[in-house]
Amino acid sequence: MKIMKLRKRGKVVLVAVTLVVSAAGCNNSSNGLKKAGEEQVTVVDEQVTVVDEQVTEAVVEGNTVTYGSHRYEVTGSIDPQSVVPGRRQDKPTAAVSFTNVPSDYDEFEAVYTALLGKSVQGTVAMVPMALELYARDAGEGERCLQLLCNSTTTVSGIVRILKTKLVPSQYGGGNDSYIQRYLPAALLKGATPSNAYTPQQPYTVEMTASVNKPQQSSMGQVTYVYILAKGWDTEQRTVEVLLPADGNLYKVFNCPSCYTQCKQIKGTWEGLR
Repeated sequence: MKIMKLRKRGKVVLVAVTLVVSAAGCNNSSNGLKKAGEEQVTVVDEQVTVVDEQVTEAVVEGNTVTYGSHRYEVTGSIDPQSVVPGRRQDKPTAAVSFTNVPSDYDEFEAVYTALLGKSVQGTVAMVPMALELYARDAGEGERCLQLLCNSTTTVSGIVRILKTKLVPSQYGGGNDSYIQRYLPAALLKGATPSNAYTPQQPYTVEMTASVNKPQQSSMGQVTYVYILAKGWDTEQRTVEVLLPADGNLYKVFNCPSCYTQCKQIKGTWEGLR
């Protein structure tokens, strides 16, 4: 399979092109199957505005990292010790803002390694970025998840849901209400069902410490964080972040509430930059 980029209505449309291989009894066009060697074209995603920065280096200055014209900024902190037992955690103490979703795996890896992966909040903010990249290109997105998550088991669990949840597929057509292409945007500040999940700009992921205290294990320390978002009745989306005992970059240990069904959209989603 190869990925092509086509222009459509001012956006870049990612298209998966598959060469159908001949098999005995399966290459007769009269039965509705493609002949061997024909290109079967499937639109993967029309809600994409890709900005390929064509650079290979992330530049860090304090709490910001830039990659070409894309800028990411980390503010605040996650302090589990400040949590009051029994009190609802609905005020952000940390945030990550970014001008654009990473263009591809190369940019995702560069900003993760240079800055975002060095803090709990930076790592948490990369969850919606990875989900959005998966929706744009499943191969690139899965690579991002493999980098971001602590194990292949975590990645396979996420991908199993995303392949049915984000884009039309053999599991459901374009009119299936279960498919929510806008789901990653629902995790961003300002995005609500009533405004068609249009987040404020720059895009911002707001978060605070969970009521659950950090846990120490042989793998390292797990910190529990809430992303504060308006797309669900419970506006706290839990992300479990692991600092491996043998590493200095944080990893996502678990985040199932970030890709569960959100409230249905009102209007037309315009996509993310």
